[in-house]
Amino acid sequence: MGTTVFGKGAWLFVPGILCFLTSAPVFAETQKLALPQVIEISLQNNGDLKSFREEKGIRDAGKNRAGLLPNPTLELNGGTGALTGSSAENSLSLGISQEFLLAGKRHKRLVIAEQELAAYRWQLADRERALREEVKMAFYDAILAEQRLNLTDRSIALNRQLLDVTKERLAAGDIPELEMNLVKVELTRSEGTRIEVERALLQNRARLFTLMGLPAIESPAIAGNLDNDLPTAKSLVDLKQLALVKRPDLKVLEAEKSKGEADIALAKSEAIPNLTAGFTVTREATTIEVGGVEGKDTDYIVGVKLSIPIPVFDKNQAGIQEARAKRSTTDSRFTAATRRAEREVETAHASYLNADKILSLYKSNIIPQLEENLKLTQEAYRLGEVGILAVIQEQKKFFESNEAYLTALHSRQLALTKLEAAVGVSFD
Repeated sequence: MGTTVFGKGAWLFVPGILCFLTSAPVFAETQKLALPQVIEISLQNNGDLKSFREEKGIRDAGKNRAGLLPNPTLELNGGTGALTGSSAENSLSLGISQEFLLAGKRHKRLVIAEQELAAYRWQLADRERALREEVKMAFYDAILAEQRLNLTDRSIALNRQLLDVTKERLAAGDIPELEMNLVKVELTRSEGTRIEVERALLQNRARLFTLMGLPAIESPAIAGNLDNDLPTAKSLVDLKQLALVKRPDLKVLEAEKSKGEADIALAKSEAIPNLTAGFTVTREATTIEVGGVEGKDTDYIVGVKLSIPIPVFDKNQAGIQEARAKRSTTDSRFTAATRRAEREVETAHASYLNADKILSLYKSNIIPQLEENLKLTQEAYRLGEVGILAVIQEQKKFFESNEAYLTALHSRQLALTKLEAAVGVSFD
């Protein structure tokens, strides 16, 4: 009876296990991630970017602190005449004072805090820009490795077909055994190359998944190709102007320039001291002796106190000088960053044009001609018009050129990625 119950419970438990296993989030079995999805996941899960987003709380706290007023001060004073032989005389004073910020200091501090928050937002956008560039380059590295793997598989397939042809011709007595052995060597070399390319693919995918912030157990498939024609219709002058408007690192410096102006305004306001106003209530008990008779008297005194430092020696000259120096430094940094951005756009644009020219040569002339040459050489070998070495050399030339073609495609994509990062926009 007990065994039967246990058996039924076990059968009920098995579907639960299967359900748990099938519900695990395994990307490789459910979908292939295209580049936009890869970038979106990276922006959400990248560890460095997530930690920098958490720093927004620091800026928010700084803004809250800038808007706070000074705390009031409570004062309590007491005195007694017991130590001087007048124990009946005493006094008790209770007062409260408040410092008032003059010259709009509180508002100016809030302006500075807002500028710091704006600079942080642009810093976050700049980090996202850098991450997009890095993710795109890692994505295209992985796609290149995948396509190189496909090219290697094609090489293996052609060498196997050639091996079948040599076996048939050897059986017919048309060729020596040496020719078949040469093809076997080429097949083995192709298989060894595939192992190396597969290792490079694993490394590139691991780097991409690290940037995406995925756990080690998740290895989703990616979908994409290198042959994406995205012509940049804008001229170099337009791209430079666009970079000066769109690049977030320049926006950071613009926010810092605005903050520098606010720092100077606050430093000038700090030259005007703050006013402290106080309100006190004092109770005094005294004794008066008249004709040998001692009388007691209690008085209540209400007082108001105003105090303000006199700016004779310190008019915050050092603070104003420091704020102006920081503002000047920011101006110099902004000028240098602007020139650097323009040079980056020029370099990236020239690299993209050069990569596109090289790629067009492969597309229009080299690859089609090599395809035709390989087919003619293979057919000539079947007919016995050329030797095996001619076929092997033609296949080597074909696959080396195709690998160079893939490299040219990859180089153009990387050049386009760098151009997008230099301008600060996406051409998709």
